[in-house]
Amino acid sequence: MDRNDWNERYASTDLVWGTEPNRFVAAELEGVRAPGRALDLACGEGRNAIWLAAQGWTVTGVDFSSVAIERGRQLAARRGIEVEWVVADLVTYMPEAAAFDLVLIAYLQLPAEELRAVLRHAATAVAPGGEVLLIGHAAANLSGGVGGPRDPAVLWKPSQIEDALRASAMEVTRCEHVRRPVETPDGPREAIDVLARAHRPASAQAMFDTPDADG
Repeated sequence: MDRNDWNERYASTDLVWGTEPNRFVAAELEGVRAPGRALDLACGEGRNAIWLAAQGWTVTGVDFSSVAIERGRQLAARRGIEVEWVVADLVTYMPEAAAFDLVLIAYLQLPAEELRAVLRHAATAVAPGGEVLLIGHAAANLSGGVGGPRDPAVLWKPSQIEDALRASAMEVTRCEHVRRPVETPDGPREAIDVLARAHRPASAQAMFDTPDADG
C-alpha cells in the first residue's frame, strides 16, 4: 500500500488500530527503564507514541500518512498529552543522529531493501546507552499463524532483522518469534511476529555519518 492507500484507509474509519498500545510495546517497556527521548517510526495514529508520552517519555512520532498523523495529533490533544508529530517517508527520513534513548518500529512491513534502509536510519538515531525495539509480522505467520500481510516480500525473519541491526553496530539482546493471540470467527488463534531488541553500549562511539542509500 502506498501513501494514498493508507490515507484512504485511515480516513475511511475511526481509529484503525485503536487507542491502546501494542501489547509487546507495553510489556517490554512499561517500568523497565527511566523515560528519556523516544522516536516512534511508522507511528500510525499514534497509539504507541501517546502511551510512551504518558509514561514520561519525550516522544517524536513519524509516519508517511498525513491522515494518520492528524488523527494522532487530535487524540493526543484530547488527552492533554504532548507529542511531536512528523509526516515523512521513512525510507528517506533521516532522524537526528545519536539523539534518542529509544527508537520504536512496530509493524512496518516493507520490502527487504527498504526495510534495511529504515533500520540503518533508526540505528543512527540511537544515543549511546539507548536501544531499539522492533516488532513486525513474521514470514512464519504465512504457514503457522493467522492474519497480517500475505506477501512474503514484506514479512520479517529474525535472521534478517538481526543481521541488519548488527550491520549498524547495534548489540542485539533479543531477536525471535513471539506469538500474539487473535480473535477470529472460528475462535482464538495466534499470529506470529518477530520481536527484536538491541542497544548501543553507553561506552561506544556511535557512527553518526549519514548512511548512503545502499549502505
